[in-house]
Amino acid sequence: MEQHELLEMRGITKEFPGVKALDGVNLTVRAGTVHALMGENGAGKSTLMKCLFGIYSKDSGTITLDGKEVNFKSSKEALENGVAMVHQELNQALTRTVKDNLWLGRYPKVGGFIVSERIMDQRTKEIFDTLEVSVNPKAVMSTLPVSQRQMVEIAKAVSYDSKIIVFDEPTSSLTEAEVEHLFRIIDMLKKKGCGIIYISHKMDEILRISDEVTIMRDGTWVATRPAKELTMEEIIRLMVGRELTNRFPPKTNKPGDVILDVQHISGKYTRLKDATFQLRQGEVLGIAGLDGSGRTEVLENLFGAMTREGGTITLHGKEIRNRNPQESIKNGFALLTEERRATGIFGIRDIRENTVVSSLKDYLLGGICLSDKKMKEKTDWSIQAMHIKTPSQKTQIRSLSGGNQQKVIIGRWLLTKPEVLLLDEPTRGIDVGAKYEIYQLIIDLAKEGKGVIMVSSEMPELLGVCDRIIVMSGGQVAGEVDAKNTSQEEILTLAAKYV
Repeated sequence: MEQHELLEMRGITKEFPGVKALDGVNLTVRAGTVHALMGENGAGKSTLMKCLFGIYSKDSGTITLDGKEVNFKSSKEALENGVAMVHQELNQALTRTVKDNLWLGRYPKVGGFIVSERIMDQRTKEIFDTLEVSVNPKAVMSTLPVSQRQMVEIAKAVSYDSKIIVFDEPTSSLTEAEVEHLFRIIDMLKKKGCGIIYISHKMDEILRISDEVTIMRDGTWVATRPAKELTMEEIIRLMVGRELTNRFPPKTNKPGDVILDVQHISGKYTRLKDATFQLRQGEVLGIAGLDGSGRTEVLENLFGAMTREGGTITLHGKEIRNRNPQESIKNGFALLTEERRATGIFGIRDIRENTVVSSLKDYLLGGICLSDKKMKEKTDWSIQAMHIKTPSQKTQIRSLSGGNQQKVIIGRWLLTKPEVLLLDEPTRGIDVGAKYEIYQLIIDLAKEGKGVIMVSSEMPELLGVCDRIIVMSGGQVAGEVDAKNTSQEEILTLAAKYV
């Protein structure tokens, strides 16, 4: 198949108050190829795609699709003209069914005005069968794990029969088997002549499936190269503008005495059946497991975000209840959730409000009003400590890149001075440079005597940062390993123990 130029973006510029997000960026995507778009958080990748997709209006530059200049005014117009996008942050109607989400805004109708459930069922089955997606079309979206919701979003994008499909961090919440499934779908789309734009921070994925790679830095184009000519080290150097020799910082923390003892906790109406483990002072404890193993539920149970059915939690020798998040915060717990858009940020509020919201009592003057000066000082500290890229404290958090949003949330929790920090996929959707900073922060916190429990679907991350790893399988602890003396194979064997 001839790989002609399907999409050309030339000299794209976009400014927001106080920051030039894009400065004359070029991108060319050929039919039947995967074009990776890489860069640190805040480099402008998602902004460029939003200009293509009609979410943002570009300030200057041209976009040519299949030889015709286009300038989409909305995402609906983009979809109707053959451009689809799978967003990093899922934005779905959670109280509606899977099939409703799939056909929202374009329900099949009979007689021009009556929605046909029969046709909708038939079309949903056809696309799910084609893509080998095993999700119940009648299931309510909120009842599905994030990985299945992500596959529904991918199926929706494919259903538009688009010429260009943008995947923005599509594997951040998928299991290894689901990642392989996605790659088969992408291969099928390539054979149909689609142009795929693939945004990811996972170097191994990029080098495996991409034909070409464009790298951006600080809103500018840096390089476009054939993927086969690039190495992981070269990509990192182009992304960050410097050599990054080590993926993980040295483990300088030294675990001490047990501070947290968890015995046989279980949750009502959840996958969590039985979890027993201990956490030491100054330790980073990892939780591994397949999707649906109960990893996230362990953290939610500890934080009082789910109803506990049984078991005990003992902190410093004293049994605590943690019946709700408010009580858990008082007891020195903090939880960084897996889905930052749904449960982590207040999108329409600014960075300062998102930073101080969990520690407002610390800024009271006379117990009646908040000190703007103190809140500004603490937010300044967080921005500096977390290296958050933002024009100002008053910027709406939803306008930041996903990685910078994550840094704001981590800064928020650090201001509560937690003793036990619960991290659920803390580096999801974050670039390699920012990941290193967060790893260093986790190890520094442990070095200060904090206890850290970290869930991650990336095993190299668990092995590189954690001291010990417990492995969940079928809602219970399948085993415990020493991070220094284990392997990915041993962890996977344990993860499959009760499946």
